[in-house]
Amino acid sequence: MVKNLNKQLIFTTITILSTIFCYAQLIDLRKKNSYKKVFVDTDNFGASYLDILEVALPKIKTDTIKFSVLNDLAYYWHTRNLNKALHFVTQGLKITQEKNDTLWHGKFQITQGAILLRMEKLDSAFFVLQEARSKVRKQDLPKLNTELGYVFERRGLLAKAADYALEALRLGEELKNNRVIALAYSDLSNLFWKQSKFDEGLEYGLKSVALFEEVGINDLDYDFTLYVVGNNYLALKQEEKALNYYNHAIAIGERYGFYNNLSDIYISLTDLNAYLNKFDQAVWAGENAIKYANLLDNNFLLMRSWLSLGKAQNLEGKYLSAIESLQNSIRIATPNFGDNYYLSQAYNNLGRAHAGNHNYQEAYAAFAEYDQLRSKIFTAEADQRISLLQTEFEVTKKENTIKLQEIEIKKQKLRESLIFVISGMLFIVLALIYFAYQNIKKKRVLLQKQNQEKEFLLKEIHHRVKNNLEIVSSLLALQSAQMEDKKMVDVMLHCQNRVHTMSLIHQKLYQRNNLSKVEMKDYFMNLCQHVLDSFGSNNRIAAVCDMEPLEVDIDMAIPLGLIVNELLTNAMKYAFPNNKKGNIFISLTKRNKNNYSLIFKDNGIGFDEKRQALGTGFGTQLINLLVSQLGALLINRVRMEPQY
Repeated sequence: MVKNLNKQLIFTTITILSTIFCYAQLIDLRKKNSYKKVFVDTDNFGASYLDILEVALPKIKTDTIKFSVLNDLAYYWHTRNLNKALHFVTQGLKITQEKNDTLWHGKFQITQGAILLRMEKLDSAFFVLQEARSKVRKQDLPKLNTELGYVFERRGLLAKAADYALEALRLGEELKNNRVIALAYSDLSNLFWKQSKFDEGLEYGLKSVALFEEVGINDLDYDFTLYVVGNNYLALKQEEKALNYYNHAIAIGERYGFYNNLSDIYISLTDLNAYLNKFDQAVWAGENAIKYANLLDNNFLLMRSWLSLGKAQNLEGKYLSAIESLQNSIRIATPNFGDNYYLSQAYNNLGRAHAGNHNYQEAYAAFAEYDQLRSKIFTAEADQRISLLQTEFEVTKKENTIKLQEIEIKKQKLRESLIFVISGMLFIVLALIYFAYQNIKKKRVLLQKQNQEKEFLLKEIHHRVKNNLEIVSSLLALQSAQMEDKKMVDVMLHCQNRVHTMSLIHQKLYQRNNLSKVEMKDYFMNLCQHVLDSFGSNNRIAAVCDMEPLEVDIDMAIPLGLIVNELLTNAMKYAFPNNKKGNIFISLTKRNKNNYSLIFKDNGIGFDEKRQALGTGFGTQLINLLVSQLGALLINRVRMEPQY
């Protein structure tokens, strides 16, 4: 009895000493910089770090340090207990508002957005993150964009999520912050994995891991990246490598108490063990995933945990158990789950379970739901957008390099002029100035040569983008040739015209000397010719571009081209029925520096608002979105009087 008591006393003493040591290591109120910020300045602590910060919080007198500790408490509690995290962030928002500290109020809003996101309050998360944008500094924007990307990823809008990931990447490179760049690469890796592009996902994931390890801090995002790399390895059937990354991620998650990551990892371990026919271990991993999801009280993780368990039971042939698990998953997800990717997987596996149990009617219904959800996720738009976004990012970087080179050339020319003036005034040092001039001249020639090479490369990129878009258009044409449904053929034709509209922009760019602007009159004429050809209306419809040659930026040219394409398509379909002849008039004029006017008229049968719409309305939706993107105003449709 005494022996056991001594052991207990020794253990208690060690625990107290360990806590005191960790407290002193993280917070020392005697020092000016009293807080060694967790996962920034140090990661040398254990799972009790949140309790240590909570004990120290009331003793801190300096506002900025107190805000920093309170924000970390709010953010890292969201990996364990969302309600407690919400309590701390609410406290931070209240204090910063009372003290009128806008900057820290915005930082707390970013943390609030992360918490609301994981509480499945996606609209609220989006609102507070957007509100924080105007309050925080530039170095806080990558984190804000990352959280916004997660909101759209949870909604199943992968293309929009990629937009935010690439914006975070751009900011990271501008700020020269390797940790921000690493997190952006991690998010892109996860998005590529969701699009089933596992090679690209693995490439970005390994780049992210390398940068995180260069920073040298084991944190929540590094832990998540290890899990994402494991997912890509598992999808590529490299199970041993996947398991190594999962085990590494589990070690970090258990050390710091990252329940959200642990649930994610155990979900993937369930899939891995089921794939290897280790069904007992798969069930064990699935139960662990459910345990951590329940601890966190997170429906997103809980839904996916039941999904992984149902998939494993399907592979083992336990179809009744699989049906129960998968129905649990779907019950948790509906009706406002938002992430169609995982919901589609749940219905797909439920269909297989019902089929295995010979419930063919239920299986058919589940597969029908799966097909409907899958068509929303794996769209050509999302696939092309993610690929094109990376291309656009690289093109922008090259354009910036060219501009810098041009500025450098101008500086060199200014130096030459200065040398000429000095040479006239200081004849004595003419020889020295002459040699300096020769050196500068060589540099200028070299810069011009480099600039020409960059221009050539940029033209080549535009050429390749144009060729790729033409290939997409050709594929759409081949696909439509196999279709018998006229509506689907029409949809494919419209998609071809939209792709061609963007392709034509890139063609105009690489054919001209100015790589950033498009001449719109020639572009409109070519676009009209293409659309009239596609509808076989060259002989009966005349398109007139009554405007002066006008150059606009590519950012404006693409939306304008798509708007005119939609208007032309609409006119071809509805304005001239029964092979009626007619005219279409297009003009674009520049009123002042930032004010343009686009006019589109036809002398067809006109638009009757009382008449029921003939099409799907997607063209009108697209026009309204593009007009909003340009910050413009859509006045009305104008009909020309028939010419007799």
